[in-house]
Amino acid sequence: MSASRSVVLNLFLAGFSLLSVAAFAAELKVKVIDPHSAAVAGAQVSLADASGSSILTTRTTSGEGVADFHIPDRGTILVQVLAQGFAAATIASPSQGELTVNLHIAAASETVVVSATRTPVVGEAAGADVESLSSEELTTLKPSAASDAVRFLSGAVVNTSGQRGGLTSLFVRGGDSTYNKVIVDGVTINEPGGTFDFGTLPMDQVDRMEFVRGAESTLYGSDAMTSVAQIWTRTGSTHAPELRLGADGGNFGSASGYASLAGARGRIDYNAFGNQYNTNGLGVNNAYSDSLQGANVGVALSDKVSLRTRVRHSNSHTGVPGEWNFNGAELEPPDPSEWSQYNNVLGSVELAVAAPHGWQHHFTGFDYLYRYNELNINGDPNRIFDFPSHEVDRINRVGFEYQGDYSERTWAHTTVGYRVENENGYVGDVGFSQTHGQRLNNDVYLQQLLTLGRLTVIGGGRFVHNSAFGNTGVPRVALTLQALRGGDFFSGTRLRFSYATGFKEPRLEETFAGAPYSFTNTALKPERVRAFEAGIQQNLVHGKYALNATYFNNLFRNQINYIEIDLVNFIGQYQNINQAFAQGAEVELQANLRQRLRLTSAYTYTSTQILDNPAPVNALYNPGEPLLRRPKHSATLLLSYLGSRWGANLAGSFVGRRPDSDFLGFNIDHAAGYVRADLGGWYAVRPRITVYLNVENALDQHYNEVVGYPALPINFRAGVRFRIGGE
Repeated sequence: MSASRSVVLNLFLAGFSLLSVAAFAAELKVKVIDPHSAAVAGAQVSLADASGSSILTTRTTSGEGVADFHIPDRGTILVQVLAQGFAAATIASPSQGELTVNLHIAAASETVVVSATRTPVVGEAAGADVESLSSEELTTLKPSAASDAVRFLSGAVVNTSGQRGGLTSLFVRGGDSTYNKVIVDGVTINEPGGTFDFGTLPMDQVDRMEFVRGAESTLYGSDAMTSVAQIWTRTGSTHAPELRLGADGGNFGSASGYASLAGARGRIDYNAFGNQYNTNGLGVNNAYSDSLQGANVGVALSDKVSLRTRVRHSNSHTGVPGEWNFNGAELEPPDPSEWSQYNNVLGSVELAVAAPHGWQHHFTGFDYLYRYNELNINGDPNRIFDFPSHEVDRINRVGFEYQGDYSERTWAHTTVGYRVENENGYVGDVGFSQTHGQRLNNDVYLQQLLTLGRLTVIGGGRFVHNSAFGNTGVPRVALTLQALRGGDFFSGTRLRFSYATGFKEPRLEETFAGAPYSFTNTALKPERVRAFEAGIQQNLVHGKYALNATYFNNLFRNQINYIEIDLVNFIGQYQNINQAFAQGAEVELQANLRQRLRLTSAYTYTSTQILDNPAPVNALYNPGEPLLRRPKHSATLLLSYLGSRWGANLAGSFVGRRPDSDFLGFNIDHAAGYVRADLGGWYAVRPRITVYLNVENALDQHYNEVVGYPALPINFRAGVRFRIGGE
């Protein structure tokens, strides 16, 4: 009997304790808004003790910009808010009641970014060079594709093979065009092995873009050898449903129309959207069309658990005239009939759990279907090497990723993760040789971020097991030191250093190519980079200006090349035999000229060299030669005014002379330098009606970004957009 009484008594005391905690628990409601008083969704809100040393708990704001907390009453606490694109905010507050946090726009170095560490952090402590474009900047630029946004970011060199829809590559810090990781709403959209076309990624409904330079394979795995480009779709945030729609038109038969329906009510936020873009282009077979449909829906299951689903479908069709105009000389006619089509679908489901104290967990399932079709049905005898062909690629990337973030203290943050992905696809010409390949990747990664007074330390590593090439590992360490706090004019000096290695898995056709035209190489390994950089950031005039200078040094190893082995039957094999080197310097000036007037200007010097290539296809690939399509000198400029009634920007890109080839026997070995200037502006004629105008290549320059492919001359689009409902 006494034992039974003891059990009953213990249960009573446990229940009484729980009721007591609940009774004395405080409820704190934090709402985060931007300078226009609009809700900020997805902001990270942390509660810390009054001393600011320990994190009590962390939440993410809902579509309405709200984070709810239920904690024991602790009197005064600190509320810390980190939201992408805004300055960090810390406010002392009672641990119960309601609090509104009004975020403000800050200098780039003080703006919160995510891509450098996979968690929100102030830019100057990110340990990497990060550029970003906000929703307002993207609205003013109004890029038709990702290429027309990233080309104006520091350190980016964009090469488009012709006009709208032409194959568009990105070169960063001397790396190949396959050394850039591209992520949309958390889903990798590169082909396996890094290939990606920036000219066919539509930017409608993109809320933010971030661009990180440097090796980031520790956090992002394969392909992140020299950069990571990441975009996020807009989240609905208005209590009343908001319908946005608009249309524009311009020269060369350009026209587009778009609409979205978004909002947030209670625990649910939503955004459904669609866009159609068409243009005839200039000249023969340069028409391009692209359609986009998508949705972003989030549900707060409780104050600690949320679920978000994203889906996005794009379908583009473009003419492929091929090479024909070489730095102004028309040496062969354009192809009148060849065309290509992309038809891609991505989807993801993310479960976020903010528990226990100090922890945030993200469980994400993802699926990306890539479909490419290029047809040259007859070939053209008037063109060199123009034969009938039909390339069909079908690739599926599906998997699961877990990311856990733990804030031990306000000065210590740990990120751990696991990712499993299946890559499966067919690539190649259906009439010549198609290759099927399938690989399974299992990755684990760890990163530790420490803020020790003036010193910030970031260290981490990633271990990868790939079913095709086996195991590989990549480490990274980054140090940032606030050397001087400074005064009125020299208002802070920071020194930065990082060392990292990165890798890029082979393309499917490189790993699995076989008979009758290739010998399979089961020993093929991923390409690798050893990268280090050192830099200085000097803030001036109370942080109004920031001058950044970075030296980078990249050694690319195990680069894959195709070697002819059977010279009689023309059968070869992909092997890891090439090696190259790149080094250079980046200088960037960021300035808040006025409250709403911002300037970012940058210059990049890049020196590259082929160190080893046992099988060059021509003299341009001989050891000692510079790498193709990497200019020694390049520069960018972005000047933006973002007001409440009107906005405008001036964007410029300078790309110097660079080695290139026609590959047709015309002995052209370079592409001339060029300057491209774009203008954009909008004006709100009514609170819900806005007119806008965008002019690209405003100087009407005639140039080749890639030899043989003339760029579009001056072109414009003018339109009007409406907003119905909302707030």
